[in-house]
Amino acid sequence: MVNNDRIVPVQKIDLLSLYATVMGLANITAAILKANGVEGIFSVTGSGSAGTFLANQPVKTLDFPAAVTGATVYFVAGYDFAGLKVAGAAPTFNSSYLDNDDVLPDGVTLYKAVLSGGTVTMTAVTPVIE
Repeated sequence: MVNNDRIVPVQKIDLLSLYATVMGLANITAAILKANGVEGIFSVTGSGSAGTFLANQPVKTLDFPAAVTGATVYFVAGYDFAGLKVAGAAPTFNSSYLDNDDVLPDGVTLYKAVLSGGTVTMTAVTPVIE
């Protein structure tokens, strides 16, 4: 419903589905990454270069298993965000980008984590308005 200020509010779609829609419009193809039966606990599926994913709920932990040598994951950090892992251990982050301590666990900011060559490069996709 359009209000008097001609603003069309987002009412019939959740935020992560909206992000997936926008990614589709931007020609970013991503498979949906489902939590491991526990809220917010994720592990990238596959092996080798596993592909591109969008986590289907806010992330508490995200693990790139040893079998995965490359992958891209878009995610929103949950309020209880505990960080990314590679093969169950603390990852090596590309020092020119973000690391676990830089993530704002607000349940809305979209991040992109890319594993390549054993190093994680993490960026904020959602612009920060200052």
